[in-house]
Amino acid sequence: MSNIIKPCVEKQLQEILDILNDAIVNSTALYDYKPRTMDNMKTWYEAKLKGNYPIIGAFDSSDKLLGFGSYGSFRSWPAYKYTIEHSVYVRSDARGKGLGKILLQEIINQASAQDYHVLVGGIDADNDISIKLHESMGFVYAGTIKHAGFKFGRWLDLAFYQLTLKTPLHPVDG
Repeated sequence: MSNIIKPCVEKQLQEILDILNDAIVNSTALYDYKPRTMDNMKTWYEAKLKGNYPIIGAFDSSDKLLGFGSYGSFRSWPAYKYTIEHSVYVRSDARGKGLGKILLQEIINQASAQDYHVLVGGIDADNDISIKLHESMGFVYAGTIKHAGFKFGRWLDLAFYQLTLKTPLHPVDG
């Protein structure tokens, strides 16, 4: 059966937490050291709701979360209001099946529908799979911050990729 793409709701927070914590402990996809708690997730979820930022899930036929994507503000100053930073995470046993691309496309669709103009992805510079995914979706390299993080006993470089959308049709100051 095909995967189901739909919004995540509060009952998925444990599954989201499990996916994030796996990425924290086992990869450089997140520059974080300690697994997050359910309290962290509740705060994160409330911020997404308050900001009207989607949490898009890919589910299997038994409604198990296989991966998710979301976005939020890039920077908090008003002139950045058309720029967002996104993230996509796929459960370790569901990787390599095209779910990242499906979730990223849905992020692009929703960002466009919400009149955003630029999507930014901060990607560990050694994460060739994520970089190739973003490039295949039209993202372009925007720069690297060398030694932006330190994890697993080594310095990590953070590469930025961006996609410029055609929206909004009539941007305004203020």
